[in-house]
Amino acid sequence: MQTQQSTRPILLIAGHWLGAWAWDEVAEHLSTVSRPALALTLPGLDPDDPDRRSRTLDDQADAIVVALRQAGARAEWPAILVGHSGANGPISLVADRHPELIGRLIWVDSGPLAPGSGFAPDAPDQLTELPLPSFEELRQQASLDGLSPAALDRFRLRAVPEPGPVLRQRVELGNDVRRAIPTTVVCCSISGARVMELAAAGHPMFAEVAMLQQVDVIELPTGHWPMWSRPAELAEIIVAAADRTPR
Repeated sequence: MQTQQSTRPILLIAGHWLGAWAWDEVAEHLSTVSRPALALTLPGLDPDDPDRRSRTLDDQADAIVVALRQAGARAEWPAILVGHSGANGPISLVADRHPELIGRLIWVDSGPLAPGSGFAPDAPDQLTELPLPSFEELRQQASLDGLSPAALDRFRLRAVPEPGPVLRQRVELGNDVRRAIPTTVVCCSISGARVMELAAAGHPMFAEVAMLQQVDVIELPTGHWPMWSRPAELAEIIVAAADRTPR
């Protein structure tokens, strides 16, 4: 018999350029242990959306809230929300606006944004979208370790340019309850020790981690896209974190 804990909703959200398809292997592993998960394609990353270039972080946050509620999340039974990389923008907004819907945040090679920050707030208004860079350029920004040629080919084929408004928007946060959400930080391309060192030093990318009231740091050494390089291990981490969630 499944326990109530094993049926807690799990929502998977990938970072820039990616849709729900990025989680296929992780979702398959979760399904084999009776932990079905919903993967979401954020507004602006659906290639068939004619208005995708105008989508904003607010649009993405609203879509996450809708998906959480559709998955059954509520104050009495909040969900496990898994965010990778640049998904931290809209997820940070959701945690601020609706912390009651989230039983645990799992950041995959990522972390919460600090108030007033954004991915590229100084990007020019003329930037309507940001296509996936060449892998040579991308490798200078994020580790591609562990990705097979087939994974890289799929990445290139299915990547959708990131909307300019999403990149420019700063997050407005004011609800400190978000910092009380139990949190797991999965460290892949940067070690956990280094992340916590940067957090303590107030580094802009990690300063908010130091403000969290309940945080577990888990090591999963690989590149920045562990859903492709180590999907089984990432699924195991998600299950274990869900099982540690107190409410």
